Amino acid sequence: MRNVPMTTVGMLGAGGIATMHIASWLRLGVDVLVHSLEGADELVARHGRGEVVGSLDELLSRSDLVDVCTPTHTHRALVEAAAAAGKDVVCEKPLARTVEDTEAMIEACRRAGVALHPAHVVRFFPEYSVMHDAVARGRLGDLAVQRYDRHGTAPGPGWFRDEGLSGGIVMDLMIHDLDFARWNAGPVASVRAVRSGAEGSGTVAANVVLTHRSGSISSVGGVWSAGPVAFRTRFEVAGTGGLLRHDSADNPVTWTNGGSTPDRDGYAPKVAMGESPYLTELREFLAATRGGPTPRVTAQDGLEAVRIAQAALQSLVVDDAVSLEDAR
Repeated sequence: MRNVPMTTVGMLGAGGIATMHIASWLRLGVDVLVHSLEGADELVARHGRGEVVGSLDELLSRSDLVDVCTPTHTHRALVEAAAAAGKDVVCEKPLARTVEDTEAMIEACRRAGVALHPAHVVRFFPEYSVMHDAVARGRLGDLAVQRYDRHGTAPGPGWFRDEGLSGGIVMDLMIHDLDFARWNAGPVASVRAVRSGAEGSGTVAANVVLTHRSGSISSVGGVWSAGPVAFRTRFEVAGTGGLLRHDSADNPVTWTNGGSTPDRDGYAPKVAMGESPYLTELREFLAATRGGPTPRVTAQDGLEAVRIAQAALQSLVVDDAVSLEDAR
């Protein structure tokens, strides 16, 4: 058995998603450094391991791999800094707020010869993984219609509800299912989006309809509730050969290890049973940095997800369908 050296992961950010990541990294047996404008001491203390470092430069100099868990609008600068330091990068979704920034990040990593792994964790949830495998194997025949829904409590930090910083519900929450719909049914030709409620106040809901080049249709819905609700996801995927559906309210399948304590505010799925999809995801990324196979989600996938979400935001502005070729 090959002796693999210990890896040091430098985590940037200490918010909610960082809790999922640090628990998984520690379970994978790597050393973890954390740098954040706030919350780093509490994050490390809560997990009993890890080290807080005082600057980005120190983190980059001491890390083998950088994990960006900061707000969306900060991703580009941090990924470019990591690339310039010669570090492979894991970056939370969406890779960036705009297609332009995402393309710049990918190019920076390409020039530096480092990997960029977008953390689209829904690809690693077991129920979604099983469904995609059935689609990929042709067990549902030719795909006709996909329906996805994702419903939770609106996130607390204000930047989430600022569309200029996060992209709002479409770019932050619904990008999971926009990515998955494309993974199943292939490239998207056009996008039509509608939204009720205003970003930044109250409950906001949106629906995005994708017309794929194959002719199949995907409907993606999302709700950020102003009041506390249980987090819920649903999908229904139908083809000429059958149908698969899942509803987390009826059959919760999440995780017990490498995740976090049970969610208290409905922003993410609750702890139940099975391996954490965050653990599965980061294990796959870590293996790739050590010469293993290409992960199931690539930087190009991350770019295409941002492209679809940006087209959906444009559709909201023009109140009409938007061709992906014409999206800006």
